[in-house]
Amino acid sequence: MVVVALGAPGTILRSMSDRTERSRMTGLLEHPGYDEERLRRAAEQLSCRELQAGMLLSLMGEPQQYCYPSIFIYGHRASGKSHVINVLMKELELPHATVSCVECVSVALLFEQVLHSFFGCDVASLLPRSPSLTDFVRIYRQQSPAQQTRYVVVEKAELLRDADANLLPALLRLQELVEDNVTIILLSEIVWDTFRPNTGCFEPLLLHFPDYSKVELQQILSQDRHPSYSAELYSFYVNILLGVFYSVCRDLRELRHLAALNFSKFCEPLEEGKVKETDTHKLWKNIEPHLKKAMQTVYLREVSSLQWEQMQQTEDETGAPKGLSAHTHVELPFYSKFLLIAAYLASYNPARTDKRFFMKHHGKIKKTNFLKKNEKTTNHLLGPKPFPLDRLLAIFYSVVDGRVTPTASIFSQISSLVTLQLLAQVSHDDQLDSPKYKCAVSLEFICNISRTVNFDIMKYLYDFL
Repeated sequence: MVVVALGAPGTILRSMSDRTERSRMTGLLEHPGYDEERLRRAAEQLSCRELQAGMLLSLMGEPQQYCYPSIFIYGHRASGKSHVINVLMKELELPHATVSCVECVSVALLFEQVLHSFFGCDVASLLPRSPSLTDFVRIYRQQSPAQQTRYVVVEKAELLRDADANLLPALLRLQELVEDNVTIILLSEIVWDTFRPNTGCFEPLLLHFPDYSKVELQQILSQDRHPSYSAELYSFYVNILLGVFYSVCRDLRELRHLAALNFSKFCEPLEEGKVKETDTHKLWKNIEPHLKKAMQTVYLREVSSLQWEQMQQTEDETGAPKGLSAHTHVELPFYSKFLLIAAYLASYNPARTDKRFFMKHHGKIKKTNFLKKNEKTTNHLLGPKPFPLDRLLAIFYSVVDGRVTPTASIFSQISSLVTLQLLAQVSHDDQLDSPKYKCAVSLEFICNISRTVNFDIMKYLYDFL
């Protein structure tokens, strides 16, 4: 048995017993007090997370023993935290209550869900309409004590920081307050150092779930293979997928979604009889351009899976998928989008029309002096015109939602748009009093940006009146 001191309260627990080390080597979970068959079934569902599950079981101890009052499990999104907890609780049949801080918008819902999971709806109904922590502790202590450890699993625990100041410290000491064998397990995406209350609290044991490595992602995703094709083919497909997406996305759920979404396109040459499963190079050449297009919308989910499949079938030879052209500017900050819209309007609208478009009480404007579209060439055929900075800002403050004060942030975003080559500076660098710019994006580009901020730009373009 390896004996390691835990050290100062709250330090990360890095030790494990010999049985946990063997679990890592053999892929099986071992712990006294639990049925071996149940542990085996749990281990089969915890691919690449046997080490963390073994450490967690070591912290939990045997079912009849008192466990540590609180455990804080943290790691990035889709790193297996909730999955490991849920599998262990279900397969080992441990009494537990799982609450989500996203769903429990009030303390009353959290208390009610815990009591309902442990004691049933009759006990949960004893809570008053606006229960306090004292009410919850009083009702809990009136119930029969636990025969084995009860676990309260709190998902999205970082939201507890916005709750009452005494809630988190009380949950961490719940075992002491209710005088029962109950343990709080907090699941969070942030580290404890930024989670800890300023007033201090009981320090939980910390357990970190690291991100999946590329090899682990390959192993997990390969388990989702299609029954109509061989495991080797699907493993090759997953390897291609990770080769394209791993540098920009390591979220298991997003990768699993992308794998399911693009597999039908990967199998098209096989279904048409053009290639065999062994022709890996041809399969790679067929799917590579589609994966690169899909990489442009990772995480965004601008269209549904069905719409994506339909666009894959109807896209033309050279064009990008229709409906996804907004991907390159969704990442722009909110005010940068309006700055770009204002720049486009300034480039393609005559300066004399600004009063017509952006003033509420502009008075009457004679049609003969304003609408002379038949007597001139459209501005979109002539190209963008340069405009001064003060005109850009005047249009920006007219079209943006809400009142915006001129700050250094607004001016820095203009410089960022120039750096991204969405705006072009046409004046000299030493002309500081009134620099001039031109908008360098297309009409389709700016229309897609406008849709993301619910702005109808066509109503403000002189050429389309």
